[in-house]
Amino acid sequence: MIRSSLNYRMSRAPQDRPDIQVFAEIAAIDQLSTTRIERALPAGLTKAQFMLLDRRGGGETPAELARAFQLTKGALTNTMGRLSAAGFITVAGDKDDARKKRATVTEAGAAAHREALMALRPITESARQAFPESRFAEVLPFLQTLRLWLEQDR
Repeated sequence: MIRSSLNYRMSRAPQDRPDIQVFAEIAAIDQLSTTRIERALPAGLTKAQFMLLDRRGGGETPAELARAFQLTKGALTNTMGRLSAAGFITVAGDKDDARKKRATVTEAGAAAHREALMALRPITESARQAFPESRFAEVLPFLQTLRLWLEQDR
């Protein structure tokens, strides 16, 4: 039995393995969804900026945000700088630790976020029409477990 299982694995090309196919599909979905999202967002707002505005809790440090988004602190600082220049976030010193800064979404940032959500609505509505909610619910546990597993390597 071990031998036939080994022969089966060796006879398949790597791209035919389900684990490789899952990661390939996720990569393709990420690319396609990013393109579609960025085309729909209001002018001047990128997906990265939208995602940062989407963190409504606010008050996070650049290091915390960089970890959450799996970005370098430099890449995140660039995004934050653009949002700050647009008046969508404020970056202020931490009252308890002068070495830290905290980012908070402004009222203008919240309004831009709402506008972006409205711009994305046709995409989400189209997806809801194309697939029943049960299909989304069906794959969600696996995707969440996979994400948690990937986060372990941080």
